[in-house]
Amino acid sequence: MRVGCPKEIKNHEYRVGLTPGSVREYIAHGHEVLVETGAGAGIGADDNAYRAAGATIAKTAADVFAKSDMIVKVKEPQPNEWAQLRDGQILYTYLHLAPDPE
Repeated sequence: MRVGCPKEIKNHEYRVGLTPGSVREYIAHGHEVLVETGAGAGIGADDNAYRAAGATIAKTAADVFAKSDMIVKVKEPQPNEWAQLRDGQILYTYLHLAPDPE
């Protein structure tokens, strides 16, 4: 399975869906991991830390969404991310839908 981790885009969200340590675990279990460039900046993990853990770095979130079987996020998908999700794709995130009735 290809696991994708886009950069969080919700205002004032600095966390990231996957740490370099979690990337290592996915890789160790035979999965591929694609991380958007800069996704770990808010936790002090640069692209090189993700590369060292075995991830491939994607230039854009669109690349991550298009090439991944599962998307891992911290926050609920934002409106411009909804359109990038597709049938059969797994979304793993912590949903806090109360403030967003849409």
